[in-house]
Order: sequence, then C-alpha cells, then structure tokens
Amino acid sequence: MSPLLDPAFLAKLDRLDLVSRKLLTGKLKGERRSKRWGASVEFADYRNYVVGDDLRFIDWNIYARLDKLFLKLFLEEEDLALHILIDASASCDYGEPPKFLYIQQLAAALGYVGLVNYNRVSLSAMAGDALLDTGPLRGRTKVPRILDFLGALKPAGAGDLPAACKRFALSHRAKGVCVVISDFFDKAGHAAALKYLVGGHYDLFAIHVLSPQELDPPLQGDLKLRDIEDGQLAEVSITGALLKRYHTALDAWRTELRDYLTRRGGAYIPANTAEPFDALILQTLRRRGLLG
Repeated sequence: MSPLLDPAFLAKLDRLDLVSRKLLTGKLKGERRSKRWGASVEFADYRNYVVGDDLRFIDWNIYARLDKLFLKLFLEEEDLALHILIDASASCDYGEPPKFLYIQQLAAALGYVGLVNYNRVSLSAMAGDALLDTGPLRGRTKVPRILDFLGALKPAGAGDLPAACKRFALSHRAKGVCVVISDFFDKAGHAAALKYLVGGHYDLFAIHVLSPQELDPPLQGDLKLRDIEDGQLAEVSITGALLKRYHTALDAWRTELRDYLTRRGGAYIPANTAEPFDALILQTLRRRGLLG
C-alpha cells in the first residue's frame, strides 16, 4: 500500500461513505440509495395511484383486498460522481509538515472512500494553467491508480487557479460532489477561480490548507523574502506591529473566502497541517457533511 495511507487507517475509511448535501442525479445506476423514488429492488413505501403513473408498479394484491389502487415506491440506486481537484503549484511545496503531503493524503483518503463505495471518482491536479487528470474511475480495483497518480505529482510552477478551474469545469460536466484542496495563494484572487465551480452544478467543498509557518510566521528582523512561485523579491522589516497587521489580513482573507463560498452554497473547511489529517477526515469532514 502507498505510504499515503496506512492499513490501520484504511480500515476506518471502509466504514465511511460520501454524503451529498444536494440531490445530484448521476448518469448510471449505481450502488447508492438516493433520496429519490425510483425503480430499484428495495421497497420503500406506498402512495395513491394517480393517472399517468406506471401501471407496472401498482400493487394488485392490495387492490384485490381494498378495491383501491396503490403504487409501490422503491429507493432508487443512484450513481454519484466525486471530483477531487488539488493544487500542485509551487506554493504547496512549503511548510513543516509539507502542505503538499497533506494535500496528497486528503485526496487519497477521499478517493479511496469514493472508490470502495462504487462512486465515480476523478482526480485532477492544477499545475499552472495545466490540468492533469485520471479520468473517471470506479471500484476498489482502481485504488492503486489514484495512489500512483498522486504519488507521481511534484508541486512546481506558478499557479493559475482561474485558468485551471475553468479548464476543469469545461471538462467535468457531470454533476457531483467537488472537493477543491488548495492553499488558495493566487494573485488573481479566489473569486476569479471559484466562479467556475459555484452556482449549483457541484456540491462544492473547499479545503483550505495552510501550514503553521503561514498561520504564525516565525520571522523577525530585516529580511528579503522571495515569492516561491514567481520569484519576486520583497525587503521587509519584521516588527510586532507588522506581524499584527499580517494576522489581521490573514483572518480577513480566510473570512472572505469562507463567506464567498457559503453565500453560493459551498462549504469552507480550514485545515492546519499541524493537525493530523486523519482527524480532519474522520471528524471534521463528517461533521461538515462530506462524509458519513
């Protein structure tokens, strides 16, 4: 098994499944009981017959006893798509523990849960304006594919979230759960990217991954800082007042991202790489309605 997921943790993941907050109709019959009435083999309830209903689902035994027409209802088995979109730009190659390892582990765990529950799973990696993609996968036998895909990725280059998200939305038109895992460090701003993913087509979750060093920078004195993606340099003098302004700006940025998503039906989930990723999966994502 890949070092991204250890066997003990996999046993815990086997007890989880995806939970969509929206009714998203898949293209194929799947192995998921949906909230919609359908035509599977699992009986759910009766309702009165109305003109136009399918005569095949009338319960004739009840009609013989009560002289009334009742329609049998069944739980529909519905196919659910899971789109996992991860940031593989150079800014993710930072922090201790590394942000990108955390992103890989999150994506691997979510992909595993989707595959073992026979959902359609696709992984996409944003590297600059390019998009690397596994294509749609189904079933437990495809788990090595997603682990190999993730294990081969190396964060590099300047990110272009708007271009990558646009490319993703154009090539992944199937409705489903979409999980974006990123640090959202992009000079174009999050709104320019996320506008392609909000609006009802996806049940959108954004996991905002930051390192402890970004949340509370251990810096002091006169420094020359280099942008890890585009190489731009900035000379700064780190003072208590400047760090206070940094924390204020950081909190405002995270709040703005959260509010942007929640106003449009998405979910914002902050993640600190100092916290064990298995706790995020087993506790936070269950509490926030992505897993159940």
